[in-house]
Parts: sequence; C-alpha cells; structure tokens
Amino acid sequence: MNEINALKAFACEIRIAAIEAIHSIGQGHIGGALSIADVLAVLYGREMRYDPANPCWAERDKLVCSKGHAGPAVYGTLALKGFFPYEELKTLNRPGTRLPSHCDRNKTPGVDMTTGSLGQGCSLACGMALGDKLRGRGSRTFLILGDGESNEGQVWEAFAFASAKKLGNLVVLLDWNKRQLDGWTNDIYPMGDYVAKFEAFGFDTVKINGNDVAEIARALERTRQGGERPYAIVLDTVKGAGVAEVADKAMNHSLPVNDEQYERWTGALRAEQIAWEAEA
Repeated sequence: MNEINALKAFACEIRIAAIEAIHSIGQGHIGGALSIADVLAVLYGREMRYDPANPCWAERDKLVCSKGHAGPAVYGTLALKGFFPYEELKTLNRPGTRLPSHCDRNKTPGVDMTTGSLGQGCSLACGMALGDKLRGRGSRTFLILGDGESNEGQVWEAFAFASAKKLGNLVVLLDWNKRQLDGWTNDIYPMGDYVAKFEAFGFDTVKINGNDVAEIARALERTRQGGERPYAIVLDTVKGAGVAEVADKAMNHSLPVNDEQYERWTGALRAEQIAWEAEA
C-alpha cells in the first residue's frame, strides 16, 4: 500500500466533508478550512495516537485548532475517523448541534480544546503540553495556528513560555496561507520571516509546502525525537487549497456554497480521491 497516496485520498475526503458541513447551512469559513485539510490528513491518518471509542483517553495525542473557525475541517476529520456519525456534519452551527461554528471541547467528541478567540489556543496548547510532561506521559500536543492569528501578542508570549519550559512534546503547525479575514496578511500586519521568528523564540523550525502530505509527513517524523526544544512547522499553504474556484477568490475567508457549487466541487474532489485510492 502506498501510504502517501492514501493520505492524499484522505485529504480529499476531509475537504468533501468540510464542504458538506458548510453547504448544509449555506455559508461558512471555507478558505481556512480547506487550507488545513492536508495537515489534518497526516495527523489523523498517520501521526497521532487517539481512540474514537475513548475520546478522553489520557495517553492520547491532542490537537488544538487555535484558528477555531476552521472547525468544519476538524469536524469532517473526526467524523471520518468515527468520533461521531458523518451525517451529523449537516447540523453545523444549528440550534442544539454538537458542531458549533468554532471548536468546543464541551460539545464535540474528539475536540480537545475550545478555541476561536484567536491567540488563546496557543496558551492552552502550551499548558496541555506542560501538563503531559509533568505527568510523565508520552503524549504530544499539536497546535494549528493561523497566520492572521499570529498578529496577537498572546501567541508570542505563549511561545516564549514553551521554549522556557522546554516543551519538546509541543508541535506548532502555522497555516501560512497569507490571508486573513479582511485581506492579505502582508497588507494588514506583516510578521516578517516566520522561520527566523520561531528560531529566535527557541523552536526547532522548518518551512515546507503545507499542502503536500509527503512533506508534512517527513516534517512530523522529525518531531518524534522529542528533546528540549518545541517544534514549529511553517506550512506554506494556499487558502482554499483543493478547490480552485475558492482559492482564486481574493476574499475567501467565508463564502456561500450553493447547491451547484457543492455538487461540482465535491464531484471533482471525489474523482480525485478515487484516483489516489486506486494508486494507494
């Protein structure tokens, strides 16, 4: 079996699931959900330890999606892995749902931390990693961070803490898709060289193609060695990756998804998924 092709197929499934959820309510945070589908595929398809039958298993690896508005991609991944029924994706952000607009650990099986107030997920992930370290667990904490979110000062305070506490069980995955809510990040609040910045904060850092599952898999393999430095992987991604019509829109943070678009986009992704599965 070709594991990389299987992961590419899984990333297609995650994109389909996220679109399914967003289409069910008519509009949603599609750009940033699609850009993290590949890293979620590698995390849940290869890298992380977890048990859908026991979501609160103490020894599990944990995911904090600090950019909590990308919840549809996280929910799609969890549904595909059996944390809850796939059909529940169609309840996204509706009254009584277990799938609110932003990730909520009190509602959704498999969500390890409530996020969405941007920046706070970083502090929470650091605390989770420190807690596991103090308890002597082999668990790791994976943090997905938005590049627009990195404008927050709390993010860098948290990373200074991670370095000071030698959190070698923390892996930061920066979704560097270069756009935020109201435009291009470099036009709004340029952050400079992320690799140099993370290194200055004491992180073991690499930059890769964040929409290439093979590169993601190799980068995550490096983080298994632990040690005394937290890890940062700068994911050079495209906002809306996987659906050209979304990626090509300048303002694609949140978009409507009508029936025709839903059928066309998911149809193309399903064909791509089948092709990768045939080569897996």
